[in-house]
Amino acid sequence: MSTHADTQTSKPSLSLWVSCSKGLETLLEQELRACGIDELKMSVAGIYCKASFKQAYSVIMFSRLCNRVILLLAQGNVEDASDLYDCASAIDWPHHLTPGQTLLINASGSTDQLIHTQFIAQKIKDAIVDQFRSKDLERPNVSREAPDLLIHAIIKKGVLNLGIDLVGSSLHRRNYRIEQGEAPLKETLAAALLMRAGWPLKDTPSAVLYDPMCGSGTLLIEGGLMAMDVAPGLIRKTQFSPWPHHDLAAIEQVQREAEQRREAGAHWQGQLIGSDSDERVIDIARRNAFRANLSKHAQFSVASIEDLTLEVTPNLLICNPPYAERLGEQTEVELLYSALGEFLRREAKGADAAIFTAKPEWGKLLGIHSHKQYAFFNGALPAKLLLMHISDKNIYKNATQGPSKGADSQATVLDEGAKMFANRLRKNLKNIGRWARQQGHECFRLYDADMPEYAFAIDCYGDHIHMQEYKAPASISEADAAQRRRQAYQALCLVMEQSRGIPSDKVILKVREKQRGNEQYRPSAEQGHDFVVTEGDAQFQVNLERYLDTGLFLDHRPIRQWIAQHSRGCRFLNLFCYTATASVHAALGGAASSVSVDLSKTYLNWAAQNFALNDIDTYAHKLEQGDCLKYLQTCKQEFDLIFLDPPTFSNSKSTENVLDIQRDHVELINLCMGLLPKNGLLIFSNNNRRFKLDESIAESFKVEDCSAASIDKDFARNSKIHQCWFIRH
Repeated sequence: MSTHADTQTSKPSLSLWVSCSKGLETLLEQELRACGIDELKMSVAGIYCKASFKQAYSVIMFSRLCNRVILLLAQGNVEDASDLYDCASAIDWPHHLTPGQTLLINASGSTDQLIHTQFIAQKIKDAIVDQFRSKDLERPNVSREAPDLLIHAIIKKGVLNLGIDLVGSSLHRRNYRIEQGEAPLKETLAAALLMRAGWPLKDTPSAVLYDPMCGSGTLLIEGGLMAMDVAPGLIRKTQFSPWPHHDLAAIEQVQREAEQRREAGAHWQGQLIGSDSDERVIDIARRNAFRANLSKHAQFSVASIEDLTLEVTPNLLICNPPYAERLGEQTEVELLYSALGEFLRREAKGADAAIFTAKPEWGKLLGIHSHKQYAFFNGALPAKLLLMHISDKNIYKNATQGPSKGADSQATVLDEGAKMFANRLRKNLKNIGRWARQQGHECFRLYDADMPEYAFAIDCYGDHIHMQEYKAPASISEADAAQRRRQAYQALCLVMEQSRGIPSDKVILKVREKQRGNEQYRPSAEQGHDFVVTEGDAQFQVNLERYLDTGLFLDHRPIRQWIAQHSRGCRFLNLFCYTATASVHAALGGAASSVSVDLSKTYLNWAAQNFALNDIDTYAHKLEQGDCLKYLQTCKQEFDLIFLDPPTFSNSKSTENVLDIQRDHVELINLCMGLLPKNGLLIFSNNNRRFKLDESIAESFKVEDCSAASIDKDFARNSKIHQCWFIRH
């Protein structure tokens, strides 16, 4: 940053709010002091300061961390709309805004009475417009696209700071990044990470910066611009706002200084080397580097972390590994950390490394001690930068080899507990797998927390494996749970590949947690793929990744088989039908007609695909979207066989009814029995482990507990997976 004396010493000091992302305040203070600003006060996500015009323009030109530079015009305590209006009216707006120009007001913060930012912005706009009208001047209009004056209203602890943006757009943007890959790292955060990692290396003009997971290249490009002292303002070609009081001479002076520094930094001889397994983002990285005029320093290649080799040891290796934000993705990322650790220990000895992670405990998977950690935020997500030097003395003595290709090499990564887990899987495959083949079951439960310390439910869907982890108790640390999950996943992949030739990409992991509202219906970012499985004479479409559920509840297999065998000529009603798998079996078993009811449109669309797969006549067999309780209350049709399998609890926005099966089952059962003829049958099932059938049901109807008979061998360890009753008049 420039430390030259200001040329415009006669100019009054400006009161500024220089904003930044949360967590960058200390580094931003260093930048402001380098611009000659020494009267400052740090706050959350920014700094208040006093500066001259040239100092303000230096911040805009040279700061790699700030988002906005706001000239503060007024400050005051505000409680309500009247205070807000008065504070805004105290500013001479025609002095700052030429008649006919446009404006836009960004409001943030609140008070007890000023809750909505849109209202805050509207009230300030009213004060500005009223002032122009009172002076018979043309009123300014609001423009959301490139306004002439961007006004900021910031309320913190009941105090309003009202000011104008000296640029009009966020300074984090650099023109080189027109396109980007998934989950891009913000340029300002990338610069902050590099600063904390000690980049640029001033005494090493030929330094090598390397990113083995470079994505669209943001870390490398920011590093190159820093090493060559190219001001962000030159890259973005900063356009100052049309505010009439800019000091043009000071702007020109800062511009010349930036150009001189860029010319001096052009002699840098270092290298920027990046790789990524995604060819698409590597192409983007190359184009981004070209736009930043760094092509001669940048080298990009397509390679996975397992296949990487280094021709030269980098001075600094920095990367931002993927985050596990999607359902079932965590183990995949944990394995990636292990592979990264193996790569660092194998190829990067002697280098300094900086690993940015939202899960600091995953740093242990690298097998290398970090000597320093810095806290950051990536958006709203807390994260840390782990700094380490790659040397033999910093490598954990018990660091395991990372996952490599082939089942034999994977066996070496299993700890003793995981080896015992793998042996149990092999035993179950021999026993339960043989039983499933004899019964003709393509889909079955292989493992259900047989070993308490490995609390997983593992289901086979043909040549796909669905691995669900039960939520670990609070007494188990996240780091320990992550390590055990990683080991269990590796063990399962090993056993499946060795025993059944199933590759690891067909092993899907999910963490089972209590779902709220419509979360179970909401698709995850990982869409997975649909495939077809067979059950008896029926075919069903399943997907192991898109939703919490797969489309087929395996524990109800015996009930579906019973329905298929006893539905010929019946009028069948399936309530809370889910994907209507029981209705498919009823139709294939010869049911004369059926109605399948569910509140979820998503599940009914899935059911329609199951009907199409099995060539079911949709004239005789209907799907109906609606609240099952309302359906029963209004239905006039009679049925011979009803399957009632409600959830334990349901609170959907699609209905005002909140279902609690323990509370509501008596009403549901009575309504169902009202639709059955004298010889009809209601099959009532639910999976509430604490459920108690109300005594009045047994007093009114003939009740047969079929729970034990409805649970097959593969669910024998979990006898309370569901309860089931046959209820007749």
